[in-house]
Amino acid sequence: MEARLTPRRLLVCAAAIVALVSVTSACGGGGDAQAAAKDPPLVKYSDSRLSFSYPSAWTAYPYSGHGELHFQPIVYVSTQPVHEPCSTHGNTTSCGFPVGHLQAGGVLITWQVNGIPAMGLGPGSRIHVGGHPASLTDTAGGECRRIGADRTIDVAVETSPPPSAFTYLTACLRGPGVAANERSVKALLASTKFLS
Repeated sequence: MEARLTPRRLLVCAAAIVALVSVTSACGGGGDAQAAAKDPPLVKYSDSRLSFSYPSAWTAYPYSGHGELHFQPIVYVSTQPVHEPCSTHGNTTSCGFPVGHLQAGGVLITWQVNGIPAMGLGPGSRIHVGGHPASLTDTAGGECRRIGADRTIDVAVETSPPPSAFTYLTACLRGPGVAANERSVKALLASTKFLS
């Protein structure tokens, strides 16, 4: 028996090939779509001291307060609006976080320079940030628990040889999504460059 290609058989074969290509490309091409979903679009922050990239869903708030404190805030990055972290009553100034309570899935990052000279990096994993030696501690709760966070990441960066004022990052993360936000904080650190 001889098989002849009729227009109907040709159409069925072509449809089967198209369906096969569609199914296999959906399986193989999904990696890029999944990677795009996991890697949020980034924006860049830059001032006279430092630059870094961060997810576009977060907002950078350069600090515009006065410098009478023992530390000097540089910038806050958060998923929610921030407020002045210090209040003065009479001759006493007290400071806290620039967010009263972190919302669900929230992030608050503070960059600051401590005016008290540091003698060393202290505890934590040794890393480099912007080419400078640094230490990183990652704890459940931690100091960020005061604003409802589930995780605190503290980084001390030796931007000048000790004894000198170091640059510090504190990241407060609240679930859900702590692991993804932690990856974003580490990507922010990897992108950081010190300009002065």
